[in-house]
Amino acid sequence: MTGYTFSRELRLLTPAQFKSVFSNPIKASSAEITLLAIPNSENHPRLGLTVAKKHVRRANQRNRVKRLVRESFRLNQHELPPIDIVVLVRGGVLAMENAELNKLIEKLWRKLSRRYNG
Repeated sequence: MTGYTFSRELRLLTPAQFKSVFSNPIKASSAEITLLAIPNSENHPRLGLTVAKKHVRRANQRNRVKRLVRESFRLNQHELPPIDIVVLVRGGVLAMENAELNKLIEKLWRKLSRRYNG
């Protein structure tokens, strides 16, 4: 059975792990969200989230966006290559409904996988 958890080993935890992704990333982006990724030495993808107060003022709005991204990652992790991903969010996400945001994130996962493989 394939697990769909979002355990500790599927997260980028330290500032050094985040910094390594920013050095020379593969990008997939839209007006609202940017995904940066680099290959990792694990055999699974890892996720890091940054939702700046500058773009998304209220904590409950930041938490909503992070919750949706984490859930999408959890469900799509088995289709993703072994890469470290940092998700950068801009202010435009506040105007989006949850379903619309989910569709956008899934499109970006596919785009990132194609860029990594091809």
